Amino acid sequence: MAQHAAYRFSVTIKTEDLAVLNCLRALSEFSQKSGNNRIPWGNTKDSDWSAAGDTATFHFSEPSFRDGFVFELSRLLPRDLWQEVRRSDTDPARPAQ
Repeated sequence: MAQHAAYRFSVTIKTEDLAVLNCLRALSEFSQKSGNNRIPWGNTKDSDWSAAGDTATFHFSEPSFRDGFVFELSRLLPRDLWQEVRRSDTDPARPAQ
């Protein structure tokens, strides 16, 4: 749990496209440049995404990693396929359930 608490810089993305969600998972792993790069996309299973109204929250250990994620998302995916819903600097990741 302590490791997950360090991943407190989050961004929530809305997309109605499951293929885009899978791209988001890969981009979050790519963007977490150090530490455990699997934590950012934890708890973004298809069922989690659907239950959260087609949103998924990604958690990073540094704000620059989160910013890099959003930059890559903007660079690679058309804006009509996704929307940033919110950001937080105080939203720690939780271990997968």
